[in-house]
This record gives sequence, C-alpha cells and structure tokens, in this order.
Amino acid sequence: MILELDFWAALMTAITSAGLLGVILIKVAPILLAAIGGAFTQQADILNIGLEGNMLVAAFAAIWAGSSTRSALVGVIVGVVASMLLSLLYALCALVFKADFFVVGIGVNLLAAGLTVFVMQVLYGSQGSTPPDATITLPRIDLGPIASIPVLGPALNQQTPLVWLALLSVPVFWWILYRTRFGVQLRAVGEDPGAATAAGISLNRKKFWAIVWAGVLCGFAGAQLSMATLGGFTANMTSGRGFIAVAALTFGRARPVPTMVAAFIFGAADAIADQLTVAGFNSNLALMMPYVITILALVVVGLDINKRFRRRAAVAAA
Repeated sequence: MILELDFWAALMTAITSAGLLGVILIKVAPILLAAIGGAFTQQADILNIGLEGNMLVAAFAAIWAGSSTRSALVGVIVGVVASMLLSLLYALCALVFKADFFVVGIGVNLLAAGLTVFVMQVLYGSQGSTPPDATITLPRIDLGPIASIPVLGPALNQQTPLVWLALLSVPVFWWILYRTRFGVQLRAVGEDPGAATAAGISLNRKKFWAIVWAGVLCGFAGAQLSMATLGGFTANMTSGRGFIAVAALTFGRARPVPTMVAAFIFGAADAIADQLTVAGFNSNLALMMPYVITILALVVVGLDINKRFRRRAAVAAA
C-alpha cells in the first residue's frame, strides 16, 4: 500500500513537472528516427532488428569524430557514415549471401556491442565510457518569440536540429511512401513480391536502398542519443532503444503516423521513468516502465494480428 501511494505521488510529480514535454521530445527523437528507418525496411518485408547496432555504432562514431574535430556537424556526418557502413554489411550478408535477415540483425547488434567497447579501449583506454575531454554536444535552436507560446513554445525551444529532423522525417516518409515511384515499388515488394517481379521491379535493389535509408536514419538517431545532452558515449548506451524502435514500427505497422504515435508513447514512458527517479521513486522499478509498456504494446499488436488472421481464415473457409 505504501509502495502504491509512493508510486502515484511520484507519478503526479513527474507528469506535472515543468519541461516534461521537452524531455519527451529528446527521448522520442532517437526512437522515432530509428523507427522510421526500420519502417523503410519493413515496407520491403524486412524486419530489421539490427537497428540497435546501427544506433550504437553511430553514437560512438559521432562522439569520437565530433570531439576530435570539435565539430558537432562532423560528428553527425561520421556517425551517419558509420551506420551506413554497418547497413551495407547487413545488406551484403542478407541480400548477396542470402543469410537470414533476423540472424544477420542479431549479428549486427553483437558486432556493434563488441566493436564499440574494443575501439573505446584502444582509443581512450576505457571500456566503460569516453573520458571527460572527449565530449561534444549538438547546438540548440532558439525559437525567439515563438518560445513564449504556452506549452509548445518552451518544449520546442532549445531543441537540437536532430529533434526537428525526427519530426520532419514523418511527413517526408509519408510523401516517399505514397507519392513517389520508389515508395510505390517498395510497398509492392513487401506486399506482393511475385507481382512486383512480374512488373519488372528488382526486389533486391529496392531492399538494398531500404536498408541504406534505415542506416542513414539510425545514424542520426545514434548521434542524437550521444550528443544531445551528455555529449559522451557509454558502453551499450542505446539500452534497447533500437528494439523499442522495432516495437514502435511493429505497433504502427510501418505506417508513418501510427509509427510516430507509438514512438511518442514509448518515448513518453522513458521520460516519465526518468522523472519518477528524480521524484524519489525506486529507480529500478521506474526504469522498467518503458520496457513493460513496449511488451504490452506488442501483445496488443499480436492479439490484433491473430484476430485478423482468424477472420480472414473464416471468410476463406466460407
């Protein structure tokens, strides 16, 4: 009973805290960018669970390059390039050597986890985190008079360019998916590969570019994760956010707006968990919250898919 009262008191403190919406946007940005990237591959019928590895490599590469050159822009570019290279490896194994996409994704995640720790040990002599002098943060955008708009103004003010890019990625993804030749062909590859092949569409080519775009967006996601606030890298700092992104795109069925809504739900849970910890609630229980919500969301999606499958089977049998 005491634990329950403590939870609700801490939750109310967290929800009503000033700047919560701004924190939510910071938390949502990497998840949303990775989820939209994964939605590209999902539209081509590839469930890319390697998003976690892409984000992790990008997060480290961005900090290393940015702190070495003292340029956040260089850091972001190198982070994106590193993620793209990992995506090219993914495409090589899956498309050229015909390895299972799921298994390759697991391999990418394991490679990223080990590689980042190894390189960090070589460069900085540490396996836990980068040293204080190897830090770089993204610039913030001052909205000026717009910042005085109630609620939204303070939340959007002083956000990084990558937060704005994350928000912009949703309408851009919608436009590509439904208003361009590439998007129409990509959906055809995922929905009916046989018909797509008969229409002269190269399945592997479309899947390749979907994987590349996923790498680009995961690169931005990783850079946002490591350079938004702390400006440093810690081992395994993605902490499952790549898998949460996979859950978001699965919940949203790889469609732009539903995927964004799912990313906001998971990002909000992450932000509230942090605020609960600050409010004095048990940190271990609070940090479980985003993952519990993710599991519940996937259960709901699974039940819905099962229900629709049974309905179609019943119609076919009739």
